[in-house]
Amino acid sequence: MKKLITAALIIATITVSAQDKKTRSMPEKRIEAATPEKKVVVYQVFTRLFGNKKTANKPWGRKEQNGVGKFSDFTDRALSEIKKLGVTHIWYTGVPHHAMVADYTAYGISNDDPDVVKGRAGSPYAVKDYYNVDPDLADDPSQRLQEFKALIERTHKHGLKVIIDIVPNHIARKYEGKSNPKGVKDFGADDDTSVEYKRNNNFYYIPGKPFEVPVSEHYKPLNGEKNPLLDGKFTENPAKWTGNGSREPKPNIDDWYETVKINYGVRPDGTKDFPELPAGLADRSYQEHYRFWQNKDVPDSWKKFRDIALYWTGMGVDGFRYDMAEMVPYEFWSYMNSAIKMRNPDAFLMAEVYNPKEYRNYIKFGKMDYLYDKVETYDMLKAVIQGKSLPDPLAEIQGRLSDIEHHMLHFLDNHDEQRVANAEFGGTPEKAKPLMVYSATVGTSPTMIYFGQEVGEAGNEDAGFGKPSRTSIFDYIGVPSHQRWMNNGEFDGGQLSPEEKQLRDFYSRLLNFTIKSDALMGKYQDIQNINRKKTKGYSEGIYSFVRWSDNEKLLVINNFSWVTRSHFNLVIPADVIQSWALPDGIYRLQDQLYQREGVKLIVEKGIGTVDVAINPSESFIFKVMQ
Repeated sequence: MKKLITAALIIATITVSAQDKKTRSMPEKRIEAATPEKKVVVYQVFTRLFGNKKTANKPWGRKEQNGVGKFSDFTDRALSEIKKLGVTHIWYTGVPHHAMVADYTAYGISNDDPDVVKGRAGSPYAVKDYYNVDPDLADDPSQRLQEFKALIERTHKHGLKVIIDIVPNHIARKYEGKSNPKGVKDFGADDDTSVEYKRNNNFYYIPGKPFEVPVSEHYKPLNGEKNPLLDGKFTENPAKWTGNGSREPKPNIDDWYETVKINYGVRPDGTKDFPELPAGLADRSYQEHYRFWQNKDVPDSWKKFRDIALYWTGMGVDGFRYDMAEMVPYEFWSYMNSAIKMRNPDAFLMAEVYNPKEYRNYIKFGKMDYLYDKVETYDMLKAVIQGKSLPDPLAEIQGRLSDIEHHMLHFLDNHDEQRVANAEFGGTPEKAKPLMVYSATVGTSPTMIYFGQEVGEAGNEDAGFGKPSRTSIFDYIGVPSHQRWMNNGEFDGGQLSPEEKQLRDFYSRLLNFTIKSDALMGKYQDIQNINRKKTKGYSEGIYSFVRWSDNEKLLVINNFSWVTRSHFNLVIPADVIQSWALPDGIYRLQDQLYQREGVKLIVEKGIGTVDVAINPSESFIFKVMQ
C-alpha cells in the first residue's frame, strides 16, 4: 500500500495548494530547534514480528503455523541488548488496533471482511480502533492495553523512549471505536452522508453510489481460501473516498482500498476551509503556534486526531511517527504538534514526507521535528551502491538541505523499503557498511535502523501478500537473521554466523560512537570536491568530509566501492585546519570504529594531509588526538 508514492503525491496536491507562495515569503534565518546534546538513534521494530520464534514461513500461513510476536517478547534482556546496540528510541510499529483476518469476537471485537483486508495479518496502516492496541500482540487479548502499558514501563526502565504510529490520512474501511473514552464519538458518527463534502464531516462521500470491492485476475484475498465473509462484497453506502484519494466507488486494486480518507477541511477542489497560518509563524516556537490556535474554529477531524495523540502521550508514549504526513494539510500539524509539545516538550515527532519542495513547510509551519530523508540522501545512496551514480552528488544534497539538515532523519532500511541486504538493493550487508557510516555521521539528525538490519536480514521470504525484498507487514512470517540473534528468546546472538556477529558488532560500534560524539552535533564541511580534483589515487568510490566541535575533530572517509582498494594522500584544506586551530606539525589519528592507530595527520604550511589506504566497503572515522 505505502509504496504508491506517485498516487500519494497527486492527492497531496489537494492539501498543499498555495504553500509554495508562503514558503518563498518565509524568513531565511535558520530555525532554532531544540537540538539534543547528542545524536539520537531510532530502532524500528515491527512489533508483530520481533518476538516470533516459528520458522515455517508458509506463504499465507496462519499465526498458528507461522507464529506471531507479543509485547511480552520484549523482555528485560531484549531491551537491554537493544540499548547496548546504541539505541535511544524504539519505534514500536503496528501497535494501534488494525483490521485483520482473525476471530476475536470473544473479546467483543467484530470480524473484519477479508475483501477489504490486505494479507491475513492485515496492514498496520488500516487502523480499526485508535484507542486500543492490536489483540494479536497480547498474551491475553482482554488485557491488551494493560500489556502495552507494561511494555512502555519496561522500555522506560531501560532508558529508552517509546514511539508509535499515528496514521492521520486514512483509517480502516470498517473502523469501530469500541474503546473510545467517555464522550468521544466515532469517526463519521455525525457526518452528513448526502453530500460529497462538508467541513465537519470526517469522511468524503460519493452520494448515491455504494462501495464496490476491486477485483484483479492476479490477486485473490487470502489466496482464494474459503472464508464466510469472503464474497466479493462489502457494505458501504454511500461509498467513501479511498485512503489514497480515489473518488471512485470501485477503486483500483492498486489503490489503498482497505482504507478511507479523512477529511481535514480541504474542499474537493483543493481550497482550504479553515484558518491559515500567517507567514510570520514559520520560525516561531510551538508555544506561539499553540496560542495561534486557541479559540480558532477548526474541523472536527482535527480535534479527533489531537485527542488521540494526547491520549497516547498521557499513557507515556514519548513520540509519534506520522504516516504519509504530506497528504494532510500542514496547518493541522501545527495545531496537533503544538498541542503535543505543550503536554510534552521533549516529544519526538517524525513524519513521512516525500516531496522536497514541501520539507520546509512541514518543518516550519507543521512543527515537525524530523522528516524522512528518503528522496534526497536515501535514494542517492541506493543509486551509489547499485553502481548507478558516483557519490559526489551527496555534497550537493547536503548543501541543499543545510538549513534543515538537523530535521532530516537518515535510514537505509524500514518497513516500506527493500532490505539493504537484498539482491534488489545492495546484495550483501557488507556493501551497506559505508552507506551506514555516511548516514550516521554526516549530519546532526537522528539515525534510524530497522530490526534485523544489524545482522544482515535480506527479506527473502514470500509471505503471501508481502513478497521478497521487503519484510512483510501484511502477513504472519518469520525474520530469519533476526531470529538467529533472538535465539529462542535468549537474545544473545547464539545462532548467528561469524559474519552476522561481526556485522552486529560493526553496527554497535558505529551507533554507540554516534550517540556519544560531540563533533557529530557540531560543524560539517565537505572536502570531497577538493580531493576529487587534486588527490591522486582518490578513486571514484571514495567520499570524505569533516565534522568538529570545540573538543573533537573528525575525518570521515568512506569507500563505497565493493571492489576497489584505494591509497591516496587525503587533503585537509587550509580553512579547515584554520578552524581547527592546528599549527604545523604531526598529529596522531585514531579510528573510532575499531580504535586502530598508526595513521597521522601532517600539517605543513597550514594544509593537512593524511596517508590513507582503504579497502572495499571500508570506512574510517579518524579522531585527531591532541
